[in-house]
Amino acid sequence: MKILQASGLFFLLITALKLSAVASALFASPARSTRRDYYIAQAYLDRYYTKKGGHQIGEMVVKGHNTMERKIKEMQAFLGLQVTGKLDYSTMKMMKRPRCGVPDIANYRLFPGEPKWKKNILTYRVSKYTSSMSHADVDKAVDMALQAWSNAVPLNFVRQDTGEADIMISFEIGDHGDSYPFDGPRGTLAHAFAPGEGLGGDTHFDNAEKWTMGMNGFNLFTVAAHEFGHALGLAHSSDPSALMYPTYRYQHPYGFRLPKDDVKGIQALYGPRKAVTERPNVPNVPPHKPSEPDICDSTSSFDAVTMLGKELLFFKDRIFWRRQVHLAAGIRPSTITSSFPQLMSNVDAAYEVTETGIAFFFKGPHYWITRGFQMQGPPRTIYDFGFPRHVQHIDAAVYLREPRKTLFFVGKDYYSYDEVKRKMEKDYPKNIEEEFPGIIGKIDAAVEVNGYIHFFSGPKAYKYDVEKEDVVNVVKANSWIGC
Repeated sequence: MKILQASGLFFLLITALKLSAVASALFASPARSTRRDYYIAQAYLDRYYTKKGGHQIGEMVVKGHNTMERKIKEMQAFLGLQVTGKLDYSTMKMMKRPRCGVPDIANYRLFPGEPKWKKNILTYRVSKYTSSMSHADVDKAVDMALQAWSNAVPLNFVRQDTGEADIMISFEIGDHGDSYPFDGPRGTLAHAFAPGEGLGGDTHFDNAEKWTMGMNGFNLFTVAAHEFGHALGLAHSSDPSALMYPTYRYQHPYGFRLPKDDVKGIQALYGPRKAVTERPNVPNVPPHKPSEPDICDSTSSFDAVTMLGKELLFFKDRIFWRRQVHLAAGIRPSTITSSFPQLMSNVDAAYEVTETGIAFFFKGPHYWITRGFQMQGPPRTIYDFGFPRHVQHIDAAVYLREPRKTLFFVGKDYYSYDEVKRKMEKDYPKNIEEEFPGIIGKIDAAVEVNGYIHFFSGPKAYKYDVEKEDVVNVVKANSWIGC
């Protein structure tokens, strides 16, 4: 027993001496070196510069000076540092910077084997939220981060609130069951898995961090945009200006554009996203002009009508018309794709919350958000508003400024959504004919102008006085655009 204890102590002593010798050889200024920094460096290299199944933590101590020096040089070369093989100040400073948890191991622009999604519409879901941000802000940061990639390649992202999605997003603490435990505040911020089955595409954020929409903490958009690059098939870049560089660097969410290195990498996998209006270069062939619906026909109607800024927009099939509220001159048709490429055509309903300038466009079970004519992220499902699952599309929507509520019309019924509380009101749906006497037929579109609700039903437009609870005027629907 004493012999075993002695041999164990002898082994520990030899290991300690080796550690001391390796540390002394690797630090540029041994007098200033600390055992803590050495262990930080050892763990960093084991985690980010050792292939899975290779060295385990501490194995480099036994392997000796040459193995660790080689790893240090590999790390310095990848991250653009001076290659010394020493744990100098700039190297230790880089090792202590917050970063992504995906290993660097080699200068791949793409993951080995180049995994990619085999479809161009991907679903995503935030299954677990962080307590340091509101759900709405998390959703916004995630949407904007996905949109950054969607702008460069022909991929579209659809959010879902239940079930299994292609990209499952969650905020986790410590060991969360995927063999890549988080390490608490700072250090590793997040990680994501390359495209594939099971964990493929899933993206995890360390919930021990303080997440934010700004700079007071870690900006969620910045980290999410980086991690979604992994979820789409990109590995780390050695270009310090790239989004896919391993360490954290704040990116301003609004107006963000992917750096060139990231665009090159993601387009190598999926190809460029072509502009909707882009056409092949065919000589002597005039550009195709989409057929306009005969809106001045006596039976014509609109699909949707909304305010957008200081203008009224009228939608019909693939066309929409813009006019000033109090001026019906100079109205010209435009294609929906020219101003709203993601909508393509046939808008079911639309409305704008005038106080915020945010507009909502509905098609089937999905909706899109815009600020003016600028899309704000990928489509979402209408069930975010609290609609029952049997509702598959919305006929019309109108925002009422004074109560700050939006009315949604579906068949013979309508729902009321409180924009302040962001929830559907109780005791709905209600019958349209009972609540809005004088309105005849299915409501195709609706808009509030000067305190009156204007309902469009087939070829007629009804001017409804909310206080009198009655129709005060009926005109041709197309008279709104000068017919």
